[in-house]
Amino acid sequence: MLINNVTLKKAITGYIGWWLFWIFIQAIVLHRMGWNWQISFTDAAISNALLALAGFVTENTYRFYQPGVGNRLQRMGYSIVLTIAYMYCLNWLLGKVFQDNFDYLKFIDQSLPIRYTFALLMIALMTVISWLFFFMKEQGENKRRKEEAEKLLREAELNTLRQQLQPHFLFNSLNSISSLAGSKPEEARKMIQQLSDFLRGTLKKDEQQLVLLSEELQHLNLYLEIEKMRFGNRLKTEVKCDAEAEKMKLPALLLQPLVENAIKFGLYDTLEEITISIAATAQEHQLKIEIKNPFDASTSRPKTGVGFGLNSVQRRLHLIYARQDLLSIQQIENTFISTLLIPQKND
Repeated sequence: MLINNVTLKKAITGYIGWWLFWIFIQAIVLHRMGWNWQISFTDAAISNALLALAGFVTENTYRFYQPGVGNRLQRMGYSIVLTIAYMYCLNWLLGKVFQDNFDYLKFIDQSLPIRYTFALLMIALMTVISWLFFFMKEQGENKRRKEEAEKLLREAELNTLRQQLQPHFLFNSLNSISSLAGSKPEEARKMIQQLSDFLRGTLKKDEQQLVLLSEELQHLNLYLEIEKMRFGNRLKTEVKCDAEAEKMKLPALLLQPLVENAIKFGLYDTLEEITISIAATAQEHQLKIEIKNPFDASTSRPKTGVGFGLNSVQRRLHLIYARQDLLSIQQIENTFISTLLIPQKND
């Protein structure tokens, strides 16, 4: 992850600020112990410069190496080793700088336990902060990659579900066209044109996740016209949609498998005329769509949600909205009802 110039400048400014702050604090402590300002600031500057270097080493160590969450001994050992190295360098540098000041050299020897304890606490704190920062960063990257992978899988599955709905409908339509070609060529040509328009619209919608209900109903009408060509006067449809519902959105190509399911259970086991009704209403923050079809209980046994079309709709809704309660199926006397609830996002 690249850091922009503004962020880098703020980080550098913050580090310098903290470094100067601790130099000032340590210089005041040394001055109150009786040492002059020059000695106090020199000692403080050297001590904190080495601490800053230790912090830099620690940050880069954990940038490229991440011990496990439970590996506390590693972090503790690292802090102790780095503190020993810090004390060796500090003692050597202060000895060189104050080699002619025997009183201060004696003071340095006496203050080594305190310096070591303070350095160990500071380096341990920097170790924990560096490890925690890069651990959380790595976890965030892993989570982001996992979410991206899951998103790609969802999109692939959604695309597969959409594609699987087309073949059997296409085969049925082609069979109907074949049967009409000899006896009713004009109707066959008209059906070919309608099928072409429907498939062209389907291809356009394949790239869309959500569409307006008004657009979905226009596309659904092409499908219904083809089915009416197949079944003639036996198939009637009623579509009711209020103005507010038309502006709501739903997953593209969601209604066709539900209407196909209604036609299947309504027409396949009877020779009588039936009416498929579709009603869309706007509720609070959601779109409600009911699809009803009559059926003959003596010849047809509706299967509650076990058909491929219904299962594909249920799966798509779960992938998009992460909910299992958006499609419900019920039988009231001789009427089969599919109910969709589509949550609406506030723009």
